[in-house]
Amino acid sequence: MASFVIEGRHKLSGDIYPQGAKNEVLQIICATLLTPEEIVVNNVPDILDVNNLIQLMRDMGVTVSRQGVETYSFKAESVDMAYLESDEFLRKCTSLRGSIMLIGPMIARFGRAMIPKPGGDKIGRRRLDTHFIGIRNLGARFDYNREREAFEITAQELKGAYMLLDEASVTGTANIVMAAVLAKGITTIYNAACEPYLQQLCKMLNRMGARISGIASNLLTIEGVESLGGTEHTVLADMIEVGSFIGMAAMIGSELTIKNVSYDNLGIIPESFRRLGIKLEQRGGDIHVPAQDSYQIESFMDGSILTIADAPWPGLTPDLLSVILVVATQAKGSVLIHQKMFESRLFFVDKLIDMGAQIILCDPHRAVVIGHNHEFTLRSGNLTSPDIRAGIALLIAALSADGVSRIHNIEQIDRGYQNIEGRLNAIGARITRI
Repeated sequence: MASFVIEGRHKLSGDIYPQGAKNEVLQIICATLLTPEEIVVNNVPDILDVNNLIQLMRDMGVTVSRQGVETYSFKAESVDMAYLESDEFLRKCTSLRGSIMLIGPMIARFGRAMIPKPGGDKIGRRRLDTHFIGIRNLGARFDYNREREAFEITAQELKGAYMLLDEASVTGTANIVMAAVLAKGITTIYNAACEPYLQQLCKMLNRMGARISGIASNLLTIEGVESLGGTEHTVLADMIEVGSFIGMAAMIGSELTIKNVSYDNLGIIPESFRRLGIKLEQRGGDIHVPAQDSYQIESFMDGSILTIADAPWPGLTPDLLSVILVVATQAKGSVLIHQKMFESRLFFVDKLIDMGAQIILCDPHRAVVIGHNHEFTLRSGNLTSPDIRAGIALLIAALSADGVSRIHNIEQIDRGYQNIEGRLNAIGARITRI
C-alpha cells in the first residue's frame, strides 16, 4: 500500500493542465463495443480506473492500440464471448465500478451479457435499479446467478420504449442509451441525466451513425439503427479536477492558472466557489485564481447560513462536495454542506476535525463548517484516504497544514487523479510517494 508524505504550507504558482474526464472516458471506452470498426479516443487520462478498464477490454478480445501519450484506438471486431462468462472476467468487474456500463453495449450488439455487482468507492449504497429497469424495458431479461453472484442478461431483440427514470443517473442513462441505439423503433427517456459527460457520449454515438435528439436536455429520443461505424472522439477536461485545483489554490493562498478547462461545460462549479468568496476569472479557455489572503462565505439574501448541496446537472456535482467542504474550513463564515446522494461520503470529516477543523457532522448527509478565516492553520496528520474524492480533499488539507502529513491508501487517489504529485510538485508543492 502506497502513501504520500506532504510537507505543508508551500505556495503553488504557475499553470496546471487538468486531465481528461474520468467519468466521461469510462462511458466512451464501453461504447466502443457497439461497433466492429475502429474508434480513436483522445485525451485519455493515465489513471487506475481507466487503465483497468482498458486492460479489461484487451482481455475481452478488443484490439487496443496506444497511438500517443493520451490517444488510444479500440477495435471490437472479435470479442471473446466465452471470456465474458469466465470467473476471471467477473472478478475483474467486481473491482471496477465502470464495468456496469458494459451491459448496454453487450446486450445491444451481442444479445447477452454477464456482470457481477460492481465495485468502486465505498461511499454508501449505489443501487443499479435505473440501469436494470431501463434495459429491461427495452426487452432484456435479467436473471441472478446466486452461485456466481452475477447477473445474467439476455435478449432476443431489443425494442424501443418510453420510460420515465426514477433517478437521473448518469451511468444509468448512459447504459440505457447505449442499448437503445441498436434497438428496433424509438426509445424515449424522460428524466435522463444531461451532464456534459452524457452529452459527449451522445454526440459520439451520433457521429457513429446513431440518431439521438434532445442532447443536453432531460428528454432524450433515440431512433434505433441497424449498425454503428467508427469515429474519433476527444474527451473533455475533468471538471472535478478543475474544481479541485480552484479549491487548492484558494486554501493555500496561491496564484494558479488552470489551463484548457472547457469553461462552458463547467456549469455551476465556478459560481459555487465564488459563493465561498473565492475570486476567479475566465481567461479565454483558462481559469485564473489570484492569490487571496482570505475569502468570505456568502449568506443567503435573508441572512441565513449558506447551504451548498449536490443536485442532478445543471446542479452541483456530488463529486466536488468533499473539496468544497475542506476549502470552507479556512474561509470566513459558516456553511452547511448537504450531501444528498451518498450516505457515507462525509465520514472523512473526522480526519479534518483531528487536524483542527471546526466541523459539526449533523448526520450522514449534512455537515456544518465553521471557517477559521486563516486565523490558525490545520495541523498535520496521519490520514487514510477512504475514496477518490475524500482523498483529494485530504491532500488539499495536508498541503495547507503546518508540518508534515501522511496520507495512506493513496491507490484511491490514483484511481481518479493522474500523476497528481508530479503535477503539483512542478508548481511548488512538496509531495513524496513512498
